[in-house]
Amino acid sequence: MTSTVAGRAAANLVVEGLTKSFGGSKVVDDISLSVNYGEIHGLLGHNGSGKSTLIKMLSGVYVPDGGRVTLGGRELPLPLPPGEFSRYGIAVVHQALGLVPTLSVTENLLARRLVREANPLIRWPSAHREAREIFARHGLAIDPRMQIADLAPVERALVAIVRAFQEIAETSDAGGGLLILDEPTPFLSGADVDRLFSLVRKLAGQGTSVIFVSHDVDEVKELTDRATVLRNGRIAASLTTAEASKTQFIDAIVGRRLATERATATLKRGVEAFAVRGLVAEGLPRFDVAVEAGEVLGLTGLVGSGYDRIPYHLYGATPASGQISLNGKVLDIADLTPGRAIDCGMVLVPADRQKSAIAEGLSVAENLALPALGRTLPRLFLTAGKVARHAARLVESFDVRPPNPARLMRELSGGNQQKVVLAKWLQTEPSLILLDEPTQGVDVGARHQVYGFIRAAAERGAAVICASSDHEQLEMICDRVLIFSRGQVVGSLAGSDVTKTAITERCLNSQAGVGSGEFLNENSP
Repeated sequence: MTSTVAGRAAANLVVEGLTKSFGGSKVVDDISLSVNYGEIHGLLGHNGSGKSTLIKMLSGVYVPDGGRVTLGGRELPLPLPPGEFSRYGIAVVHQALGLVPTLSVTENLLARRLVREANPLIRWPSAHREAREIFARHGLAIDPRMQIADLAPVERALVAIVRAFQEIAETSDAGGGLLILDEPTPFLSGADVDRLFSLVRKLAGQGTSVIFVSHDVDEVKELTDRATVLRNGRIAASLTTAEASKTQFIDAIVGRRLATERATATLKRGVEAFAVRGLVAEGLPRFDVAVEAGEVLGLTGLVGSGYDRIPYHLYGATPASGQISLNGKVLDIADLTPGRAIDCGMVLVPADRQKSAIAEGLSVAENLALPALGRTLPRLFLTAGKVARHAARLVESFDVRPPNPARLMRELSGGNQQKVVLAKWLQTEPSLILLDEPTQGVDVGARHQVYGFIRAAAERGAAVICASSDHEQLEMICDRVLIFSRGQVVGSLAGSDVTKTAITERCLNSQAGVGSGEFLNENSP
């Protein structure tokens, strides 16, 4: 927990009986909840549980079919006029942040007021000074003259949150308003998440109510005071965070008890499926490792340790030198391209799903067809019927919801988009699967399905390399884990030693091995 206004128990936001249907199907069904002044309130649920629809009703995007909302004792007119929710002291920070990357920090921070004043003679030195003072009040040192595109991801998120709070302060009485944070952390490191949470606590400490929407139970437990869990459009649980266990959260989200035991490999052939020798890149002195058929190898470390770069170097997506051996065939890494890597039996599931893994404007069926062309689908005389039947089989096998291959990818939840990505590449029956944060932005139920897909591919004989900062995930799926520090392997865990606690301890202690001559065999020929 968390907010510093524990004594302010009065309700600020009160939601009563909100309901919303699409096509005769209720996606939000009689939701009632309250958020106190100064409270950080978690909102969780699996993909399709109704979280996004509820937030869109609160921000005026969707018109509720029924219910009422009061904020600060004032009943809000429903539906809220589109784009006018800020007039009532509500601000929303979406995962995409809503910043203009080509404009300066000052222009983004003060955009609403600059547009409202419509003054062609803006005194930029004064505006930059004001922006710097605003950040200083929140304990932040961000250069207001920089373009948003040049900021680190966490600084962009901080700018978006401070801007939202400023908008609330301009329209609400002191110590009021509602700040909605909709999945702000998926692309942030652990250290960056800590910075963001520190700012959120400060804002809540001034009396603002905060709704924190997240898939990450650990983050919700760390940040929030109370939490509401939605399932199938209804409230499945209302929990006091400090009193609820992680298991209680997960059970409420999924609606059943999930297996928490780590998977154990049943395929032990002792056959080397993949090896890399002498991989060298900027900041990576040398990396050597061999992976058996059916083995899941994890790579992890502290932020900046370099482990997350390995999959992209192996795939030919970023420059490196050295050699790899896949199914007995030796290839120079410098000559690899993603296309050639695919032809050799390699696939990559990148961390940035929207930018690098899917075509959002194409349908599920079209995304699934791309790697199948010339393989299981013909390049010539390809019909829409063949594409649809091919996609329908994969959608069923990978439990994509809704099971409609004609849906556009952008219309799916993050978890179901990731299922499509896995289906797209695993259908090629690759010999080497490269993963970077494979469950980022995926809810807890879909996350366990993803684990199952990865383990099933390994059981069929694929070698898997998974780069991840999620130590619980590594415990669940990996046979072996390598810990990186400053581009080199400084620790290794295998078998029953692969636990979340052990991985975390090794990462925190990883700096000690650097320069001490204690590097592992994975770094030497």
